[in-house]
Amino acid sequence: MKVLVTGGAGFIGSHLVDRLIKEGHEVVVVDNLSTGKRRNINRDANFYKTDILSARLEKIFEKEKPRLVCHYAAQMDVRKSVDDPIFDAKSNILGLLNLLEASVKNGAQRIVFASSGGAVYGDEAPCPATEEASTHPVSPYGVSKLTSEHYLYYYHKNAGLEYATLRFANIYGPRQNPSGEAGVIAIFTKKLLDGVQPVINGNGMQTRDYVFVDDVVDANMAVINGNINDTFNVGTGRETSVNELFSALIEQTGSHTKPFHGMEKKGEQRRSCISAGKLNRMLGWEPRVFLKEGLMRTVQYMKGE
Repeated sequence: MKVLVTGGAGFIGSHLVDRLIKEGHEVVVVDNLSTGKRRNINRDANFYKTDILSARLEKIFEKEKPRLVCHYAAQMDVRKSVDDPIFDAKSNILGLLNLLEASVKNGAQRIVFASSGGAVYGDEAPCPATEEASTHPVSPYGVSKLTSEHYLYYYHKNAGLEYATLRFANIYGPRQNPSGEAGVIAIFTKKLLDGVQPVINGNGMQTRDYVFVDDVVDANMAVINGNINDTFNVGTGRETSVNELFSALIEQTGSHTKPFHGMEKKGEQRRSCISAGKLNRMLGWEPRVFLKEGLMRTVQYMKGE
C-alpha cells in the first residue's frame, strides 16, 4: 500500500516511516524540515520538501496517489501556541484542511491523525482520562487539535474519508529534538549530559503520562491494520511528576546536578494522564516499554551508544 506521511522527517513520523517500509509499504514523506531532520528520512522513502499549507501539496497527491495518509506535521509546542495562537491555527487547522482537500480530491481512502491526549482534555478531566471525558482545552494547541478531530469526522460523514484519531500522551524516545521548548525528557537529558542546569517550571508537581515512541508506532500499525473509524487514547495510564522525572534522569545520566525551579509557564496543565483501555479492548494494543527502560534507551541514544 502507498502511504503518505506528513512530518516524516520528524521525531515520531520518521519512526513510523521506518516501520511502514519494514513491513513492505511504499512510503511518501512530506516535510518542510522546519523541525524535522533530513538525516531521519528513510532512504527508501520518496521525499518532498514542502509545507502542508503549500499549494504544491495537491500536486504531490496527484502524482503519488496515496491510499493512506498519516498526518504528523504540526505546530506542537503548547507554549508557542499560547504566544501565537494565529500561527498555531494556521499550521494545525488550515494545514489539516489543505491535506484533507488534497486527500479527497485524489482518492486517498483513510487518514490516521496525531492528536493530543493531554491537551484536548484540559485540567477538568479525571486521571486517567478515557475518550469519553469532557474536552476543555486550556491552550490554543489543544483547541486546534480538538477542532481538527471535528473536521475529520465531518470529512468522514460528508466525503467518505475513513479515519483514526490517536490521542497521544507525552511521547519520548530517540530522535526527539532536545533544542526546542517541547519534549521535557529530551531537553533535560541533553542538558544533564552537557553539564547544563535544567529548569523545572514551577514546583515540579505537574504530572504527565510518558509513552515510548516504539509503542506509539505499534499503536499506529494497530489502527492501520484494524481499519476502524474511531478515536483512541495512546498512553500508559501512569502519572509521573516533573520532579520524579528529573530524579530518574539524574540516575540514568549519572549527573550530580541539583533540581532548580523557575517560573510556572502559562497554558501548562497541572495533571495529564490517559487510559488506553479502549485501544487494548478493540485492537489489543498495550504499552510494552515502561519509563525506566525507555529513559535508559533514550539516554543511550543521546550519548551516541
